[in-house]
Amino acid sequence: MADLRAADISIVAAEGGLVDSERTDSAVSWAAIAAGTFANAALTLMLMAFGTGMGFSSISPWASSGVSATTFSIGTGLYLIVTAMLASTVGGYLAGRLRTRWVAVHTDEVFFRDTAHGFMTWACAAVLSAALLGAAATAIVSGASAGLAQRSPNEGSPVAIYVDDLFRPAAGTAAGQSAAQNAADPAARAAASRLLLKSFRDRADLAPADRTYLAQLVTARTGVSQADADKRVNDVLTQAKSDLDKARGAAAKLALWLTAAMLIGALAASLAAIEGGQLRDRRG
Repeated sequence: MADLRAADISIVAAEGGLVDSERTDSAVSWAAIAAGTFANAALTLMLMAFGTGMGFSSISPWASSGVSATTFSIGTGLYLIVTAMLASTVGGYLAGRLRTRWVAVHTDEVFFRDTAHGFMTWACAAVLSAALLGAAATAIVSGASAGLAQRSPNEGSPVAIYVDDLFRPAAGTAAGQSAAQNAADPAARAAASRLLLKSFRDRADLAPADRTYLAQLVTARTGVSQADADKRVNDVLTQAKSDLDKARGAAAKLALWLTAAMLIGALAASLAAIEGGQLRDRRG
């Protein structure tokens, strides 16, 4: 009886390769996943460069030209989705087409493995892009505005524009006198910058004492009345809060578009791997 069972097992192994395949063959073809990963990452970088050249990462500074902020946001988000879909499709297809053919494996299992190969290709490409291509991608996206960033440390401060608004000279003040006064008193600008930065960092209003002190600095430097200085401080703080809210809203929208692009990329890679695997099995 034992000899008959051994003979049956040998026949099954010889005819379908089921026993040997399940014992020795790996369900994961890492070489195919690696090929799809590098193709995905390279295409992503290329499409980002193309998008920058086509204007998807920049907006015209002139009011009479370019696109609106809403159109810019939607266009950029849609291009992120197209980039993820195209790059992930190519990477997933390569992973499915280049993987080793599985012998004597059920059709449903082949379907699952192909899907897993496409998903793993997308996941590895996402990690590789974030870890190794982040600097290159940032340089491409921000390259259009690099020339505008050549400023001194003080001018490059995120609150410099608001400090300028606070200490704008009063009407009737001589331009030369105002410039000399500003150059001779950098301590006041530094103090105002620190107060504004603290407010922005804590996401809280200035304390009444800090607000009063800031208005006194404005009065001393610009010659405006105390009431006008208080109004100027209130106007500048209100504008700064509005700008910060817009920046946070834009960041949140970008995060949502990026999430949608990643989900669509994962789906595209999985479906493309299934197609590539089926074509390989038919022709294999």
